[in-house]
Amino acid sequence: MPKQTFFNLPEHKRNTLIEAAGKEFSRVPLAEASISNIIKEAHIPRGSFYQYFENKEDLYLYLLKEEAKGRNSLFISMLKKHNGDIILAMTAVYRDFLEKMPDDQERDFFKNALLNVTHKLENVFMTIFEGNNSESMNQISQLINTEKLNIKDDKEIHHIIQIITAVAFRNFVEKFSKELSDETAIEHFVIEMNLLKQGLYKRE
Repeated sequence: MPKQTFFNLPEHKRNTLIEAAGKEFSRVPLAEASISNIIKEAHIPRGSFYQYFENKEDLYLYLLKEEAKGRNSLFISMLKKHNGDIILAMTAVYRDFLEKMPDDQERDFFKNALLNVTHKLENVFMTIFEGNNSESMNQISQLINTEKLNIKDDKEIHHIIQIITAVAFRNFVEKFSKELSDETAIEHFVIEMNLLKQGLYKRE
């Protein structure tokens, strides 16, 4: 997380630093990113950077978490829109992610992240659909229409979210690793969501 000194900065200075970081993390993956490029673009001394963040990973994870917050809000709104249907909500978020990405820089940022995934990054991704604490997870669970689900009790909702999220995550990675068109990526995702919805085994 950023240090308090970062949050104490005027908004325009925070935004300048975030934009500079976004530009660098879109250019290359985290491991290859340069603090020198970020501070040059943001017009700040190197010493100031370390007053705001521990290191470049700290800044990188902050950017990802901020993106995840926005996607989590979208997921919650889609659950409400689709009357708690988790499959429809998840599909809507996936489609929105690909079709409404505003520019190439944001797309490259996510591409670099997903093609160089770490456990920390995957955990951040999970917060899109689970929230970042037990309170937000409970809020999401309460929105899900359990009458549509083949579950024994509410404890299994968490596992269903994890299964669906894992499929979504793999599809995001496949989209960028195989350079699929948005249309093809969405088609593949819908097929897999329908398989989950219908079940993999034939009913006897």
